[in-house]
Amino acid sequence: MSTFTAFTKLTSKQAAEGIGLAMERLEPEPSGVGVFEMEDGSGLWEVGGYFTEAPDETGLSILAAAFDAQPFLISELPETDWVAKVRRDLAPVEAGRFFLYGSHDADKVPEGKIALLIEAAMAFGTGHHGTTKGCLLALDKLLEAGLECKNVIDVGCGTAVLAMAAASVWLHPVIASDIDQVAVDVALANVAANALGDKVNCYVARGFEHVAIEKAAPFDLVFANILKGPLLELAPHMAANTAQGGQAILSGLLIEQAADVIAAYRASGFDLSEQIDIEEWSTLILQKI
Repeated sequence: MSTFTAFTKLTSKQAAEGIGLAMERLEPEPSGVGVFEMEDGSGLWEVGGYFTEAPDETGLSILAAAFDAQPFLISELPETDWVAKVRRDLAPVEAGRFFLYGSHDADKVPEGKIALLIEAAMAFGTGHHGTTKGCLLALDKLLEAGLECKNVIDVGCGTAVLAMAAASVWLHPVIASDIDQVAVDVALANVAANALGDKVNCYVARGFEHVAIEKAAPFDLVFANILKGPLLELAPHMAANTAQGGQAILSGLLIEQAADVIAAYRASGFDLSEQIDIEEWSTLILQKI
């Protein structure tokens, strides 16, 4: 069965969310719609729809005009076994003491490593992206320096790789949260696959806005592997929910975006300990002072 995609770009979050909702009322109806802030520093938002039938090009053109969006780029994708493709493309990842792998590579797990299983069907945020790997390396560096944590949260957890890594090295339960229910469902599946169900608690939450998170704060360590815009918005809330002397590991940033985030967090009471750059991506280790 062929799959069709339709993508456009807009200049504001409000317009992007509006056109995303409007796309869901098209006929034929898309099987999924995503709204994303672009990571290239342009300030643009991208909206994409996935269709199992050829989309209504006239309807999409009308939506683009109504929301002042760029014309939709419509493509037909060839039939592909995506899980098989991901399994071929995703080799195991080693980041310090951590080793991320799919079940098809279970025989490659080296001795002495903390192994985390991420299935190919749940492959976003697996560690192959420079930001996730950077966060794992940052955690490894803090562990090498003797960091001990009793209270950890992974904000915007995605597949919960970072929460599981923390839960694998410390005795106390870790919180993983995301604004998206699908991401939290994936996180729960990964946590179960790694037998960490009693050590990682997953919640749908925006930032720190959840009764269980508010009750657990302040945190010794906060992961936030998201994007520049949300990180900037989160800075004062991060300060309010991080313990004095606590650590924050931030990523989802292009190298050229790091300075703005560092400045915002310094203004909120953090000091930069280290910056880890992998390819075009940057990861920050900060301490609440």
